[in-house]
Amino acid sequence: MTEVHGKIESGTPLVTGEGRLGGPLPGAGPRTGPFSETGPDGHREAGGAEGATISDEGEFSAAWLSLREPADAAARALDLLDLLPGTVRTVRDLGCGTGSLGRWLSPRLGPGQHWIMTDRDPALLVRAAAGMPKGVTVSTQQLDVAELTPAELAGTDLVTCSALLDLLTTEEVERLAGVCAEARVPVLFTLSVTGEVQLAPQDPLDTEIEAAFNAHQRRVVDGRRLLGPDAAQAAVDAFTRVGATVTVRPSPWRLSPAMPALTAEWLRGWVGAAVEERPDLPVGDYLDRRLAALPHASVGHKDVLAIFE
Repeated sequence: MTEVHGKIESGTPLVTGEGRLGGPLPGAGPRTGPFSETGPDGHREAGGAEGATISDEGEFSAAWLSLREPADAAARALDLLDLLPGTVRTVRDLGCGTGSLGRWLSPRLGPGQHWIMTDRDPALLVRAAAGMPKGVTVSTQQLDVAELTPAELAGTDLVTCSALLDLLTTEEVERLAGVCAEARVPVLFTLSVTGEVQLAPQDPLDTEIEAAFNAHQRRVVDGRRLLGPDAAQAAVDAFTRVGATVTVRPSPWRLSPAMPALTAEWLRGWVGAAVEERPDLPVGDYLDRRLAALPHASVGHKDVLAIFE
């Protein structure tokens, strides 16, 4: 069985969720080089056994993506799925990582699904394809999001991504909106970080660290100004301008001492990014105190659904 999707060539073997894999195809995320030392939600590269890492190429490690998957699944706005138009069979997942969005979303859609997993990292594409549920066919494409064209969306029923928009620029989001508008394909963008953090118990330094972290997420990387916590609103604005009906829902992470590995790793990344942005920040033993008595945390995200009538 063969299919053609976008730049995927005829003859490319499909993959099933049972793990048969013909290998990722040549060609997600914009081609930026390393994302400094932090990724979405401020995860900072942590050496050794202390946490998940981001590789030298700027890709997110499978360890970190696996660590955050349960929190991602619990946070996504399920009610947006009720607003999806028509039958969804072919889904293109941008910046798919290990495929956690596909594993969450595909059981909530109808039968006969085909997913086109798109990412810059071929190793993650292999994991994403092999981890999809039974009955879902998968093809993979190594492609820069900024290179996506309307022709590649022919036959696509839904474009998705998770925790990706904050790594794009205003121009890249506007271009993506234009591509989806021309192809008349609805989009579901989940878990765009908003920068709002609430911790309990509170600490006098929380506000300063939050502000420094958000400034770091808006940093310039290789001449590109990342959207960071402004990404969700940028997507709303861009898709509204090209005629989409846009619906937004909050999708905050809920962290706590009950999930110590993720809460601790998020804290390390959040504080680390803040200090990188502001080396003068008087954090002192803040991180040690927080790690010794893990707080409850609400980490702001938003989900965005855009539909073309």
